[in-house]
Amino acid sequence: MTDASRNYMDMFKQLGEQLQVPSFDMTRIMEQHQKNIDAMGRSWQAVATGAGAVANKQREIFEAAMKDMADMASSYEPAGSPQEIFTKQAEFARKAFEAAIRNTRDLAELVQKSGTDALNILHERMQESYDEIRHGLERR
Repeated sequence: MTDASRNYMDMFKQLGEQLQVPSFDMTRIMEQHQKNIDAMGRSWQAVATGAGAVANKQREIFEAAMKDMADMASSYEPAGSPQEIFTKQAEFARKAFEAAIRNTRDLAELVQKSGTDALNILHERMQESYDEIRHGLERR
């Protein structure tokens, strides 16, 4: 350290002593920041896991829709009365609509779960941080 920077350090140290500024435990502060960073990492991991689950569910939905369309195409018989054709089309539309509702609900639940998990991780860390601050103040 140069003499100029040492002089500034001494000057700030003396100013802190005159103002009776409490000393900081830098090791403890760094540990708390490390815990915060770890919590953020775990939170993002929860979000990423949820995004992966959503992508997998979307793939399953797409595969099921393709299978249903292939089944419908293979079982399609243009012959028959208009009433029979309409009944088959209505049944397919009903099944597709029910699947869309079910799939939308499943996707919403996956997104909600991953968001909730991520927020819970951050909430727990915030609570720990408040407890650490409170305990630090109680000791004084």
